[in-house]
Amino acid sequence: MEIPITGLLFHSEGSGSEHHHSLLITSWDGRPVRVHVHPISGDTSFDVGHYHHYAGTTEPAPSGVPHVHRYHVETSFNDQHVHYIQGTTGPAIPLPGGGHYHDFAGYTTVNGRIPHSHRYGGRTGNEED
Repeated sequence: MEIPITGLLFHSEGSGSEHHHSLLITSWDGRPVRVHVHPISGDTSFDVGHYHHYAGTTEPAPSGVPHVHRYHVETSFNDQHVHYIQGTTGPAIPLPGGGHYHDFAGYTTVNGRIPHSHRYGGRTGNEED
């Protein structure tokens, strides 16, 4: 038996084992699968005399099931350079009034006149359709 599905294919930059594709199913057997994203923003740690701000949105993920989100964000331009932030959030954490958020944390890429990275972390905003 064949079940028609549609979806989005995400391409991850990288080489070797860092390169991969992810499929996000948007319909199953003609029925839509609801997806959502989350806003993500904050400030990095203060290192080598400066910090960076970052803001963006997560990749889409299905609603109503256990899930995580991938994210890719470029920091603000400070001290003559930027850093890149990427990772995967933790699992969904319900909010008392409905909806949910995700925790995220990690280290930026290394860059700058004095090569360095920054710590970052926080919670996403509530889900957005």
